[in-house]
Amino acid sequence: MSHKRVTKRKAIIAAGGVAALGAAAILLPQANASQDGTSDGAASVKTLKAGDASDLASQLEKLLGDAFAGSYYDDAGKQLVVNVVNVSGDKNNVVVQAEKAGAKVREVENSKAELEAAAKTLKAKATVPGTSWAVDPKTNKILVTADSTVTGNKWDQVDSTVKTLGSGMATIRKSAGTLKPLVSGGDAIFGGGARCSLGFNVTAGDGSPAFLTAGHCGVAAEQWSDSQNGQPIATVDQATFPGDGDFALVKYDDPNTQAPSEVNTGQQTVAISQAAEATVGTQVFRMGSTTGLNDGQVLGLDATVNYPEGTVTGLIQTDVCAEPGDSGGSLFTQDGQAIGLTSGGSGDCTVGGETFFQPVTTALAAVGATLGDGGAGAGDAAGGAGAGAGAVDENGDGIDDNTGEAIQGGGDAGAGAVDENGDGIDDNTGEAIQGGGDAAADGGADQNANGGADASGDGQDQSGNGKNRKGGQQDGSGVNESH
Repeated sequence: MSHKRVTKRKAIIAAGGVAALGAAAILLPQANASQDGTSDGAASVKTLKAGDASDLASQLEKLLGDAFAGSYYDDAGKQLVVNVVNVSGDKNNVVVQAEKAGAKVREVENSKAELEAAAKTLKAKATVPGTSWAVDPKTNKILVTADSTVTGNKWDQVDSTVKTLGSGMATIRKSAGTLKPLVSGGDAIFGGGARCSLGFNVTAGDGSPAFLTAGHCGVAAEQWSDSQNGQPIATVDQATFPGDGDFALVKYDDPNTQAPSEVNTGQQTVAISQAAEATVGTQVFRMGSTTGLNDGQVLGLDATVNYPEGTVTGLIQTDVCAEPGDSGGSLFTQDGQAIGLTSGGSGDCTVGGETFFQPVTTALAAVGATLGDGGAGAGDAAGGAGAGAGAVDENGDGIDDNTGEAIQGGGDAGAGAVDENGDGIDDNTGEAIQGGGDAAADGGADQNANGGADASGDGQDQSGNGKNRKGGQQDGSGVNESH
């Protein structure tokens, strides 16, 4: 029987640049830390992971209705704080419902509807390039930011609008930097002379491998390469910017591209398990091709940003720094939840500043994609259920680094490139069974193999060296080169 080789390009989420040691020091020791349990304070207030707090906030928003006035995550106490207003005179019932659910309750003055009305006033009267605004649930007010370009009559227009809303509803502050999308010319993922960062690998609605990046990158160029002046590897399918978001779906040109759901920070690979809504107060990490790994907190949700190119709504506001070229890069939590895509901001990673992100959940829904590879073979030794789970370890060679033995693919016939006979060959067609690590490619070992051999027994991938190139950013591209 002849064995058919299956071409699979290996792509990994890894934005270029050296990881910031401060953020890495926070991320590395705590990546698997559990924060479940009950607080030592009020027994009714639960100690929660950030992702669980986000889920609880969504549930309470539905449960409390008009009484819900926002929420935020107390990172120090690992608690969800929920703002409530006494809209019906039944304050005690509202408080009891929220506390039973495990939240810490705080009574505030401004309702969600009042805050939304104030935001509409700002949109109508203060839409000036260089400004942004978002609700800050910690103060129960709208925080308006004006960058260094907002001066003279433009400043007077914004400032007077904020004053008409009242000090109890909105505040304004100046930012030293210039608010702009963070795209640049250089080295990472390249298109039309622009440099951006790859965000998260996804599976498009038609089942093809793709990735998310910033929308302003997607409208800047149609085709993208993983090296400067290199051949295109992906083509923009959909892009939104400006308007209701800043996101783009870019499909890999090779339909056999393996696109694992993970972020390579340069010091460790963080598996991305799911997309999640942001919660104010949550600690988040950003990976970008210019500045590497940096961390900070979510400051506001549903932010409106008035870039020179136009207004973008529905963004996440943070105090994480970023610089040109970081656009599109991944925003995630230490427990592997995908949160956002880098849009733009002001400042830099020397003096600091604010950065805005496109929510991943909104982008996925808009483009009809799902996070990761849809179980079709991420090539991850710790991979979950589905085709090819566990067929290839992190080095891409199919060898267990501790035992030196071939890694067995999980699942039934075809799932781990091993059929009932253990030879990885379809008995009807005589061809190699395809999966996340099939018997004929990428070190997806069958049961007869020693050390990750393919069905021909030579232990080699398409390059003939038995290894795939690991995503270590040597070229700053954020995407592995295939062999």
